[in-house]
Amino acid sequence: MTGNMIFTVIALLMLISLVALVTQKNLIKICIALSILGASVNFLLVALGYRSGGAVPIHYLAGDNKVMVLPTPQCLTLTAIVIALATTALMYSLIVMIYKHYGTIEIDKIRRLRG
Repeated sequence: MTGNMIFTVIALLMLISLVALVTQKNLIKICIALSILGASVNFLLVALGYRSGGAVPIHYLAGDNKVMVLPTPQCLTLTAIVIALATTALMYSLIVMIYKHYGTIEIDKIRRLRG
């Protein structure tokens, strides 16, 4: 039961972020929902790469006969974290520019201001 609990938590995080993406009109809340979605995907990658009783994925520390945790999902997760940091910073800077230009960060009000 506890082995599948992590996947339930990941699915719950994904569901919360997707609901927030669809229902929210505030750009900051949408950006936060995208960050939560990215984090849940990273959790999923790490959870899929886990092996029960696995050793550190460094050959000289693990020994010859031990099963190691998969290092590829960990590398993908580290890369995804760096990319998510850059895109989140870009999204927040665009939100600041939208606020300076329109005076609001609500999507409905920005659409009405276009004319």
